[in-house]
Amino acid sequence: IIPARGGSKGLPNKNILPLDNKPLIAHTIEYALLSKEIRRVIVSTENENIAKISMEFGAEIPFMRPKNLAGDNAQAIDTYIYTINRLAEEENKGINDFVVLQPTSPFRTNYDIDKAINLFRLKNADSVISYTEEKHPVFWHKKINSDLRFENIFEESIENRQKYDKTFYPNGAIYVFKTDLILKRKYYSEKSYAYIMPGERSVDIDTPDDFKYAEFLIQRK
Repeated sequence: IIPARGGSKGLPNKNILPLDNKPLIAHTIEYALLSKEIRRVIVSTENENIAKISMEFGAEIPFMRPKNLAGDNAQAIDTYIYTINRLAEEENKGINDFVVLQPTSPFRTNYDIDKAINLFRLKNADSVISYTEEKHPVFWHKKINSDLRFENIFEESIENRQKYDKTFYPNGAIYVFKTDLILKRKYYSEKSYAYIMPGERSVDIDTPDDFKYAEFLIQRK
């Protein structure tokens, strides 16, 4: 499932903005189609233009997403549940597991997708989610109140970063889920695992600056 709603406040029309001479969403569709492990590529959208472009690049649009699942306050998990349930109902067959690929991660490749799915199967996982390494210790983070004063999130420490264990954060590129986990409205369980991706393939485009950085990486090949 590639979720791609039409509304975007931070970067209007971001899912179809041209990146390297093709719409942003096309990068994800093409890599999904190259995957050896994915059988169907379905775009979930309420936007007719996104639907048209997605089909031109080889994705399926079996039905349009309801408007109530495309607003600013809609939760992504509701889109996944709606899509899986409707596919199962209309095609009269259960879906045990599925992959979510966000169109805002254009540098995630079919290699990454297949490796994440293989990890999912190897571990008999409930979910596999792509992560990338945090470059600075999370323990340096603080809240800043309205008076610009610092508020600790963690116990205060001034150690050099080499003293801290590495930490990782989700890069938004790949999610492999068992349907049963999602129906419980959860992404993680005790049988959830990380697929680690390098920073250069972990760009997640949400702002104009993110898009400019993606263009820069493409120019540098």
